[in-house]
Amino acid sequence: MPVHPVPSPVGMDHRELGGPYLNHDHMKNFEPKMRHTPFVSQPDYRIYELNKRLQQRTEVQESDNLWWDAFASEFFEDDASLTLSFCLEDGPKRYAIGRTLIPRYFRSIFEGGVTDLYYILKHPKESFHNTTITLDCDQATMITHHGKPMFTKVCTEGRLVLEFTFDDLMRIRSWHFAIRQHRELIPRSVIAMQYHSQDPQMLEQLSKNITRQGLTNQTLNYLRLCVILEPMQELMSRHKAYSLSPRDCLKTTLFQKWQRMVAPPDNLQDFSPGDTYIAKGKHKMRENSRPPSKRRKRKSSATSGSTPSAGRHGRRGALTDGR
Repeated sequence: MPVHPVPSPVGMDHRELGGPYLNHDHMKNFEPKMRHTPFVSQPDYRIYELNKRLQQRTEVQESDNLWWDAFASEFFEDDASLTLSFCLEDGPKRYAIGRTLIPRYFRSIFEGGVTDLYYILKHPKESFHNTTITLDCDQATMITHHGKPMFTKVCTEGRLVLEFTFDDLMRIRSWHFAIRQHRELIPRSVIAMQYHSQDPQMLEQLSKNITRQGLTNQTLNYLRLCVILEPMQELMSRHKAYSLSPRDCLKTTLFQKWQRMVAPPDNLQDFSPGDTYIAKGKHKMRENSRPPSKRRKRKSSATSGSTPSAGRHGRRGALTDGR
């Protein structure tokens, strides 16, 4: 008995599917249900792409400035800022760096002995605004793998707040990671090996942390250096753009800042050009720099009354002398 294949409903007309009694409502059952992708990707998916890009890094690219600049341009806005806050032995610390220093920050992590870096977000909350999307994750973990002096997995836990631009690129405008605590995990096989060797120096080395609040000494030193480098970004960009000497760059920058400080507010722009403005507290007062106009003063009544009498006495004296 010959076996005939069952025809597919796709491509069949209404006569083959049931004659004239089949309407368009039945045809909807045969249409494939496809989910339309959103116009803007999700914020947590951008973190997944960031982790994937960091894993695609090679040893040659770790020291390549162009690769790190391309990485920052892909995930961070031109005016983006990155902020880290944590507490060390000598008190709380807070470091904020600009867009030009962000590539060097991620590079310093791998220069400190890290072989792998990725972020895990649990139960993130998203809020949409007019032009931005904010992702707030109270259970964020930064995972770093260290190869020296031995393999160690460091879990840095804290709160991560990201602000994305609401556009096609969906790049990060603000990055704030508040570190609460960290854990350093060592494989059990390494501990067992050192326990059987009975080497006191190696056991002491195992008991010491290799990071401070999950950050390597290389990264901490770079953040301290950013405190000096961040205010100098305007000078360095001016020097690179106009090829000015450091002294001229400083003079030009200070002069422009002075102009912005003494510039009149928008509601006082209708004053005359001869007016100068004096800053007094938070308000600005106007002082007219033009000299006051001189007006003739009228003589008082006492002066006007004494003047004729003096004239009469003078005439009497003249007549007496003449007599």
